Amino acid sequence: MKRELYELFNKQINAEMYSAYLYLSMSAWCQSKNLKGSAHWLFKQYEEELSHAYKIMNFLYDRGERVILEKIETPPTDWDNLLDLFENVYEHEKHVTSLINKITDLAYELKDYASIPLLNWFVEEQVEEEASASEIVEKLKIIKDNKALLLYIDKELGKRE
Repeated sequence: MKRELYELFNKQINAEMYSAYLYLSMSAWCQSKNLKGSAHWLFKQYEEELSHAYKIMNFLYDRGERVILEKIETPPTDWDNLLDLFENVYEHEKHVTSLINKITDLAYELKDYASIPLLNWFVEEQVEEEASASEIVEKLKIIKDNKALLLYIDKELGKRE
C-alpha cells in the first residue's frame, strides 16, 4: 500500500475513534438530562463508530500494515438542547463523509483496487449516517419547544436496535 493512502487510513481510524468518543459524550449529556432514549441511540452510534475503526484496522492488518493509534481529542460535553446536539451529529457526519471521500479519491488515483470495496462500503454507510441524523434534526425542528413531542421522539430514539 502506498504510504500516502496508508497514512489516511490510520488517520481515519483516529477519526472513527473520535466519533465514538463524541457520541459517548453526547450519550452522557442525554443521560444527565433524563433523555434516556436519545442516550441509547447515541450509545448505539458510539458502538457503531468503534466497529468502523475496527473494520479499518482489520483491513490494514490484512494488507500487512501496522496500525498506529494517535491521541483522541477531548469531545465537547455540553449542548444547548437536543436539537443543538443532533445538529452537531449531522455536521459531524458530513465531516466524516468528507474524510471518507478524500481517502476514496486517493485510492482511485493510486489504483489501489483492494481498498475500493472497503471504501465503497464506507461511502454507502455515510449516506445512511447523514440521512439518519438529518431526519432527527428535521423532526426536532418541527416540534420546537413542545415537551410532550420531545419525550415522544426521545422514546422513539430509544427503540434503535
